[in-house]
Amino acid sequence: MRIDDHPVLGPLEERKQITIIVDGEPLKVFEGEMIAAALIANGKQYLRKTVKSHSPRGIYCGIGRCTDCVMTVDGVPNVRTCITEVQDGMVIETQLGYGTWKQEKHQ
Repeated sequence: MRIDDHPVLGPLEERKQITIIVDGEPLKVFEGEMIAAALIANGKQYLRKTVKSHSPRGIYCGIGRCTDCVMTVDGVPNVRTCITEVQDGMVIETQLGYGTWKQEKHQ
């Protein structure tokens, strides 16, 4: 689902592949791309579910204003995935509603 050769921008430049974990599944993505773009390119249709009806939501504005693309990233809820770059080893989870903070286990 990634555009490899855009009619105006030209061919996609070569970039390093990295691995992120999405809902427990490892995915290969390109370094430097936004989380939402990487997930859409890998066929993920929705990024979160709404509070009341659990309706799936995807990317809407693409500039970090609408919050439809928020997900839990490395235990932090409400990360705007359309403006957050992927990082190697990043753990991303589909968010239900407002999300919850992950509690660290103290030893």
